[in-house]
Amino acid sequence: MMEKSFHIWAKHFRSGRVVVSGFALVSFAPLQAAHAQWAVYDAANHVENVLQAARALQQIDNQISSLANQAQMLVNQGRNLATLPLSTLSTLQSTMAQTTALLAQAQNIAYSVQSVEQQYQQAYTSISSGMSDSALFSQAQTRWQNSVGGFEDALKLQARVVGNIPSDSSAMTQLVSASQTSTGALQAAQAGNQLLALQSRQLSDIQAELAANGRATALQQARDAATEAESEAQYQHFSQHDAYVPGAVSMFGSSGN
Repeated sequence: MMEKSFHIWAKHFRSGRVVVSGFALVSFAPLQAAHAQWAVYDAANHVENVLQAARALQQIDNQISSLANQAQMLVNQGRNLATLPLSTLSTLQSTMAQTTALLAQAQNIAYSVQSVEQQYQQAYTSISSGMSDSALFSQAQTRWQNSVGGFEDALKLQARVVGNIPSDSSAMTQLVSASQTSTGALQAAQAGNQLLALQSRQLSDIQAELAANGRATALQQARDAATEAESEAQYQHFSQHDAYVPGAVSMFGSSGN
């Protein structure tokens, strides 16, 4: 129908046929080109692309969070592996060495099973009535010296234990403070271990003091028992002497008065 109308129009206007035909060509060509370039919007495809981009961003965010957690874990591990800058080991060892030295200076009867057996047999269990008075006196003197020395040793050790109290208090304060301000598990554990070491050293002091006091008490009790045996031996000596026989006594050299 359109082509028929075109020919009719050209018939009446022959002088402008070329112009009209050119116009017709110019008029129809742009319409065909515009129809070929028309863009189609796909809403479903757009939504899918947006969702994929959101999921990709979420994965990236999860990876960043995971890396942050791993970094924090490494920081915490570094803190847990940090060592305690405070150490009281040398002080504890020095104090224990001083206590041990005092125990080694025990007078007369040392803290030795062999020494105790030997000296105890010589001074405390060998008393008999056949011993002379000088021998009995010598043993009594030895027992007295042992008892005095034992009490002196106990007093020295007690003074050492009491003297350790200020340094122990200072060390305990430092260790408790270090434990409370520790940055990791290792520092807290090391502070706790040093507190236990301090407590063990204090228990050693108490043990040494009890041993010294027990030694002094045992020596005195052994001396008391030996004194009874010595008294019995001296009585035997006295009873073996001849009985007293009375006799006449002259005074001032006068025989008549």
